[in-house]
Amino acid sequence: MIIFMSRTILLVAATVFFFQTAGAEHPEKNAAGFTRMPLSALQTEGNWQQQDDGVIFLEPREGETGWKRYHHYLTLPGKYKDFIVDFEYKHGEGGNSGLYFRVSDMVDPTIHGFEIQILDSLGKADEEMGHHDNGGIIKTKGADKNASKKAGEWNRMTVKMKGNNLTVTLNGAVVQKVNLDKKRPKDKPLHKEGFISIQDHGLPFWVRNIQVKNL
Repeated sequence: MIIFMSRTILLVAATVFFFQTAGAEHPEKNAAGFTRMPLSALQTEGNWQQQDDGVIFLEPREGETGWKRYHHYLTLPGKYKDFIVDFEYKHGEGGNSGLYFRVSDMVDPTIHGFEIQILDSLGKADEEMGHHDNGGIIKTKGADKNASKKAGEWNRMTVKMKGNNLTVTLNGAVVQKVNLDKKRPKDKPLHKEGFISIQDHGLPFWVRNIQVKNL
């Protein structure tokens, strides 16, 4: 009887382990060399949740607005030198986030890295796009054109960093093509490698299909 019960317990434990393992998401490399990043592969101390459809949703907690939250970014594991990162995102009206890269210290990405602004900039003329508008590089350069979609629609952003050269494609349009070492502010260093992270700006935000490739 004891032997039978032991075998039953082992069988149940093995079955539970199998379903937990089968249900877990892990990074996967595709034929193009990109590694897909589910929430389970990313680093965060914050409010990001994996939904059943694979979308990662940011739901701010009570009292969190503006800069009243820290260390809640969604960060890819490890540091990247030359890379392509590709993802889709959407936001509500007045939405605000950002894609950080070449961040040397995640304690304060705004100081230790570069940010590509994500903002609800629909309707703004190309010539009016500043560094705080969608696709702009904060404190560095505005987007060359406004390729924003309206709030609630999915956008796709592809960021390529090769040496000092940055290319940003938003919804099929190249909105940035710049040598950051020549364009950056004098007080902002351009590190050879760093973390890649999506900002928690204290507002609802959705992201999916995050994938990255080392160059």
